[in-house]
Amino acid sequence: MAFTVTRNLMLPATVTGSWPRPRWFDTSMWGRPLDTCMMDVRFREKFQDAMAVVISDEQRAGLDILTHGDFHCDEDFAGRSWHHYPLQRWSGFEGDHLQSEQTRSPWLKYPPGTLLNEIYTAWRWPRVVGKIEHRPLDYPKIWRIAQGKSAKPVRFGTCCSQVMGLFLDIHTNKYKDNREVVWDMAVAMNTELLALRAAGCRCIQIEEPTLHFMANTFGPNDDKVKFMIECYNREVQGLDDVEIWIHTCWGNPNMQRVMEDTSYKASFELYLNEMKGDVWTIETKDRNFADIELFGSYKGTLPKKICIGAVSHRTLQADRAEDVAASIRMALAHIAPEQLIVSSDCGFGRQGCNREIAFYKATAIVQGCNIIRRELGFDERAVPAADPALQLDIVPKTVAGRSA
Repeated sequence: MAFTVTRNLMLPATVTGSWPRPRWFDTSMWGRPLDTCMMDVRFREKFQDAMAVVISDEQRAGLDILTHGDFHCDEDFAGRSWHHYPLQRWSGFEGDHLQSEQTRSPWLKYPPGTLLNEIYTAWRWPRVVGKIEHRPLDYPKIWRIAQGKSAKPVRFGTCCSQVMGLFLDIHTNKYKDNREVVWDMAVAMNTELLALRAAGCRCIQIEEPTLHFMANTFGPNDDKVKFMIECYNREVQGLDDVEIWIHTCWGNPNMQRVMEDTSYKASFELYLNEMKGDVWTIETKDRNFADIELFGSYKGTLPKKICIGAVSHRTLQADRAEDVAASIRMALAHIAPEQLIVSSDCGFGRQGCNREIAFYKATAIVQGCNIIRRELGFDERAVPAADPALQLDIVPKTVAGRSA
């Protein structure tokens, strides 16, 4: 296991990845290479400044592990660019098409008059028209821009090939079925991740393998499920000295949950024992910690660290530190503290909540961790946002009739 960023941290605090954009960051790449966009002095300034903002926000909240906020993703409807960023840049794809009921995944069909119906019918997708091959996604440059703004580690997150394969419509004889498409995307993504590793990144998050969806539908021993395990493991091949996080939740387009059955029971052993990686992140807060008891039989001997969501990305109430501490205690009943990481259920960006709510949820995560660290005798973290002397609006004290 390559614990490159969490090896010596007790109850490390982080957030999932995406972060609300500053209002002034109003430009997107719309399929263009990052290098092309960075030639525009306005984009170059806004992109780098926006990255500085997310790093600053997360450091002021006291997080141990930072993220790049997914600011390379376009500001499009319900976060479509999360999975479209690679599809718009690799070879083998063409166009931007509405999908029919026949080509859309059966998991993602909802009745008219619902937000999820509007999301999944409005999203446009390219068609597979040729051999899928890697072209640069500029992940190394994005990571360098973010990591250059902090001494704390920046984890790089990216959508995995399996999610992108849920919608794609094949219009070529290069592929006989969707499996071959997903496999070639896994190979293409692996090429990009190896370049990211070569740039120096030692913490990479693979987002949303579909095993928890598929295992609930087909069962954990189904051939389709086992194939997706092979695809995922191919995607992270050669990253043995990188700390790999496997992020799983139950959907987050415009803060929506997309599944009814949100149990991890069917996929539990698959994620723990068959997926290459070091940290498994799970959605817990929004699900009232359902399935957390499954970890009890492994307490202290888990093959991976577990990252729980202690705040929900779907609620707009900014959590209190005491609420986060209560969630951590619930997890500690089943997971040893040295194997526990604390985060949000999913990301706050991509048409999610606003920056203030995201920031104070992140701050609550660290303050809640500090409560538990204090109880367990661990070192606490500094939280600049909670320092009384560093509050934005303070009525100045007077000294001998003068303002201090």
